[in-house]
Amino acid sequence: MNLETFYEYCLSKKGVTEHFPFDEDTLVFKVGGKIFALSSLLQWEKGTPHVNLKCDPERAQELRAEYDAINPGFHMSKVHWNTIGVNQDVPDALLKELIDHSYDLVFKSLTKKIQMEIIELEK
Repeated sequence: MNLETFYEYCLSKKGVTEHFPFDEDTLVFKVGGKIFALSSLLQWEKGTPHVNLKCDPERAQELRAEYDAINPGFHMSKVHWNTIGVNQDVPDALLKELIDHSYDLVFKSLTKKIQMEIIELEK
């Protein structure tokens, strides 16, 4: 997967906004004001991209056992976040599924009011 595909896929989800809250390098995607994905632009440029995604703790453990490129979240909660090495042993289809999973987990944690505001947005 390339940066453009990652970027467009994340932004295609309903109610998603992009930010640089930490520095000029770390691209962050949020839904309802909460982070569901982040990645270093410099690492993409170097050819060693990684993406941090939220994950159900039980599934996170299973994925880490199955894929060398999936590890506990770097600079994040090791229980609820994974760092995924892009273009390694994780297929693009699975990476998209994990982006969806992260988005869904964060979306479901939002208040019902915010969820409804997002659902009612037009794309």
